Amino acid sequence: MGLAPLERNGVKFDWRVQRDRGGSADFPSARMPCCRRKTSFISSLQCLTRADIKSALHNFAATTKSVSAVLLMVIMVVCNLFVATICASEIVVQPTVIAVTGAPGEEEFGKQFEEQAALWEKAARGASARSVILRAKDAAETNQLAQLEKTLRDEPKDGAGGLWLVLLGHGTFDGKEARFNLRGPDLTSSDLAEWLKSFRRPLVVINTASSSAPFLAKLAGTNRVVLSSTRSGYEQNYARFGQYLSEAIGDAQADIDKDGQVSLLEAFLTASHRVAEFYQREGRLATEHPLIDDNGDGQGTPADWFRGVRAVKKSATGAALDGVRAHQVHLIRSQAEQALSPTERARRDELELAIATLRDAKATLPEAEYFQRLEILLLELGRLYEPKSAP
Repeated sequence: MGLAPLERNGVKFDWRVQRDRGGSADFPSARMPCCRRKTSFISSLQCLTRADIKSALHNFAATTKSVSAVLLMVIMVVCNLFVATICASEIVVQPTVIAVTGAPGEEEFGKQFEEQAALWEKAARGASARSVILRAKDAAETNQLAQLEKTLRDEPKDGAGGLWLVLLGHGTFDGKEARFNLRGPDLTSSDLAEWLKSFRRPLVVINTASSSAPFLAKLAGTNRVVLSSTRSGYEQNYARFGQYLSEAIGDAQADIDKDGQVSLLEAFLTASHRVAEFYQREGRLATEHPLIDDNGDGQGTPADWFRGVRAVKKSATGAALDGVRAHQVHLIRSQAEQALSPTERARRDELELAIATLRDAKATLPEAEYFQRLEILLLELGRLYEPKSAP
C-alpha cells in the first residue's frame, strides 16, 4: 500500500467554538431481540438448525405413515423459519459495539487496554447497544484472529443499526501492510477490508493502535466512518489516542456544540486535542496525529483543520473534507434525539448535509440566492424539532 497520506498543515484547532445546529443524527435506537420475548415453544423452535430440521424430518418420515404428522412437522419448520426471520430483522436495528484488546506485550499496556475496553462497554450499556469484548487474555486456546473473523461473520450485514469496531492495542507497519497485534496471528488491514466487504449497515471502525493510518486508507468507504491514531504507518510509537477517545465517547465535556450528546466527531476532536496537550505538557515531539474519514476518500482530516465541529481548512489537492457525517453519529443519544423517528433522523441527516454543501458553495452563489436556499433548508430542519401535538 505504501505510505499513508501525511497530515496537511492546518489552522489551530479551536474546540470551544460551537456550531449553530438543531441536532445530530445516529443509528436507530437499540431494541431487544424478539427471540428473547417469545414463548418457550417458539424459543425452542428458534434453536433448531437446518441440519436439526432435516434430520428430524428424515427420522420422522421413516417411523410414521401419518400424513397429518408429517404436515405438523412441516408447519413447525415454517414457524421456525418465520420466527428466525423476525428475530433477524429485530437484531439489525440494534447497534453493536465490538471492542478488541490486542496483545499487550507488557502487563502495563494490558491493564490500559482493559480499562479502555471497560469504558466502551460502559458506553454501550448507556446506549442500550449490544457489546462484544474480545480480550487477548481470553484467547488462550483459539487465536483472536479466528475469534474476530467469526464474530464479524455472525453479525447481520444489513439494517440501520450501526456496527462499531474498536481496536485497542499495538500496531506495526512493514512498509507494505499494516497490522494490529493480536494473540496469535495479527490482523492486517487487508484481512479486515475483506471481512467488511459484505456489510451494508453503517460502520464505525476505530483503530487506536500505532501505525494505524493504512487501516483508514484501506477501509474508508460509503456509509463508513474510520478513525486512526496516526497519520502514517511509520508513526510506530505507543499511541495514547485510544485512552483519550475511550474517555471522550461518554464524557459530557466532549459535547462541543452543547446539544446534550457527544458525536463521534466531537469525541475525535476532544481526544485529539488531549493528545496534543499531552505532548506539549511533556515537552516531547508528537509521535501520533489522529485522522478521521467519513467521506470515503481514504485521505482523512486531522483535528487542527476544525474550528468547533466544522472543518475550515481547504486541501491543496481539492479533496473533500470530513466531519459532517461523523457529527451525525452518536453512540449515546440525547432525549431530544431519541424523540425523533428513524424517518425524521434520516431526513434531518439529509438536510444537514445539504446545508453543509450549500455553505461550501456560498462563494459561487449570489448572496440573495444563497440566503433564500439556506432559509428553506433551515425552516424544514426546524420543523422536525417542533413539539408533536397530541392526537
